[in-house]
Amino acid sequence: MHLWIRSRVALLAISITSAFMAMDGHAATLIGEPADGCIMAGRGERANPTPAEAGLAFPPPQLQIVTPYAPTYFPSGGRQYLIYELHIENFSEASMDIMGIDVVDAGSASNEPVTSIRPHELRSVLQPVGAAPQPKDTTHGYRLDEGRTVVAFLCLAFDGKTALPSRISHRVFLPNGVASGPDIHAARGPLPVLSAPVAGTDWTAADGPSNESHHRLGLFVAGGAAQVSRRYAIDWKQIKNGSSFSGDPRDVHAYHAYGQDVLAVADAVVVGIKDGLPDNIPRTPAGFNTAVPITMETVAGNSVILDLGNGQFAYYAHLKAGSLRVTRGDHVKRGQLLASIGNSGDAREPHLHFQLATGTDILDSEGMPYVIDRYRVKTGHGWDERAGELPVRGMIVDFVPSQTK
Repeated sequence: MHLWIRSRVALLAISITSAFMAMDGHAATLIGEPADGCIMAGRGERANPTPAEAGLAFPPPQLQIVTPYAPTYFPSGGRQYLIYELHIENFSEASMDIMGIDVVDAGSASNEPVTSIRPHELRSVLQPVGAAPQPKDTTHGYRLDEGRTVVAFLCLAFDGKTALPSRISHRVFLPNGVASGPDIHAARGPLPVLSAPVAGTDWTAADGPSNESHHRLGLFVAGGAAQVSRRYAIDWKQIKNGSSFSGDPRDVHAYHAYGQDVLAVADAVVVGIKDGLPDNIPRTPAGFNTAVPITMETVAGNSVILDLGNGQFAYYAHLKAGSLRVTRGDHVKRGQLLASIGNSGDAREPHLHFQLATGTDILDSEGMPYVIDRYRVKTGHGWDERAGELPVRGMIVDFVPSQTK
């Protein structure tokens, strides 16, 4: 799902290297490089210098540092990822120059940073709220005017030889001081173990978890709160011979994903459906217009929402009109056929938008991580079997067919 939201900056991420089972002391084979835009962390070689005046001034820096939604580790490609945001607000009557950010293992006695973001890296991490970014300045950090807020998009990382912090905190460096944020709990699961929402071969996790996905950067105010409901969302597209279609790019039937089965990821209850919205003509260089105006009611297109229990809701968007096989209140089984992939709502080409979130609204909720029970990932050396991991952006995936339909 694209929406009309676009970040004005390219963001920096930090990935965590360790296996899904690293929490129990086991390791898995790494697959390629970390997710797009990710930086390795946890090796202890990065640290911002502390100003000599830090801690001496009164009042302390009037900088509020808040994480609205605490993160949970999730595994992918033999790495552990921890994705979250910092909302940094200037409560003073003067501008502040942010010179760097340290991410700290709050549970360690040394209070040493697990990674640091330097002055010249800040603009690739920080996204202003309600204002265009100022001209890039790699020397003097990032100027945050009085009364303004900036959001840091982060994704912490540690390799398999480093313990995963259960609590993290942050130090924001100013020219003459340091502002410290409260401790944040970094959960180690357990994560929901789901089956795949599609079946077969040649699927790509388009705009899956990374720090360069429009899903990841989709901070959106709905229900009175700024949330990232699509933090871990994936647009499942089918790629054959390097393309998502064969034939006329304006014909939805030319797309390999169009009409493919959409499957229940767990035993669940159907708590929401929408049907009857027409397919869009796919986007081409000639342009793009949706078949119906995009509103909060139509943005997801035809859709199915499953209640998995424990405050977890699976959302399937952009389905084909008339293909829904379930209705509200139905109890479905893992692997059961729900509908077919279409191109309705805010969809540029046929694909399945899938996300797990805290609520039934595609935007008024917080995105939650999960893992898929088993799949294969295409690598430069063939196919790698994965179990209990979540594909990240751009992975080419084959799914073992579900036993139940």
